[in-house]
Amino acid sequence: MTTPGPQADTEIPAYLEALGLPGLADIHVHFLPQGMLEKVWRYFDGAEESYGWPWPIEYRVSEEERLRLARSFGLAAIPALSYPHKPGMAEWLNGWSADFAQRVPDAVHCATMYPEPEAGRYVGEALDAGARLFKVHVQVGRFGPDDPLLEPAWAELERAGVPVVIHAGSKPLPGEFTGPQRVEEVLGRHPQLTLVIAHLGMPEYWEFADLAARYPRVHLDTTMVATDFTERFAPLPEGFPARLAELADRVVLGSDFPNIPYPYAHQIEALARLGLGDDWMRKVLWDNGARLLGLHGGRAGAVS
Repeated sequence: MTTPGPQADTEIPAYLEALGLPGLADIHVHFLPQGMLEKVWRYFDGAEESYGWPWPIEYRVSEEERLRLARSFGLAAIPALSYPHKPGMAEWLNGWSADFAQRVPDAVHCATMYPEPEAGRYVGEALDAGARLFKVHVQVGRFGPDDPLLEPAWAELERAGVPVVIHAGSKPLPGEFTGPQRVEEVLGRHPQLTLVIAHLGMPEYWEFADLAARYPRVHLDTTMVATDFTERFAPLPEGFPARLAELADRVVLGSDFPNIPYPYAHQIEALARLGLGDDWMRKVLWDNGARLLGLHGGRAGAVS
């Protein structure tokens, strides 16, 4: 049985209560320096030219209001994923993220990296400072995850066991370095990396799912997947929900909040529409993400 998902944000708490969940473990949320966030929003304002369709930001509100909303949805911890698009930017972002985690008690201390000689050093420093979630965006950064300059950083992350959310799929825009091949190169050298493939790797869904099946610490996040918005340009392939059922312990909730063109509840509703059952939803909405983020207070009968 699959309980119908919430139709509005205000219905999320009751839905979680019906499933017996203590909250949501969303691994893919963005909080950024204000100036950078405004540039991101301006980029999406021009999405019709870039992508061919509009991308209205649903939650274009103050940081204080975004935090309030995330808590009202039930997020037990709030990631602040950021990512650089040029050299010399990652270390600055890591400093901002550390400050954010200090002033927001329920924030997840996040960090990022870029292929540059300093990457191994500042990744190690971020880990020592308590970072417990990283983000890498190969399309925006225009670099390969297998760049030799990242080798020391991947080695640090593999040793630490800290999850890395990596956007390497070729949608919504392809890039020179997107696709599963370069990610597989990294995993071949670092098979114990805790990688979280953003957006289930859309549109290379099958290929990235195969990596999750092959490597014991690779996960897939649900960001924007199966929503009415993305089904127009990157629909889930026929038969793929059954693959997601097989990988139930490796699929984790992601949302892209606040930079989404629909209410947050629609992501949960879209996953419920797959009809994979309430136990699958419990694993995706809480158990798997709680395990990766080190959250406590898990539901009865679940390992978190």
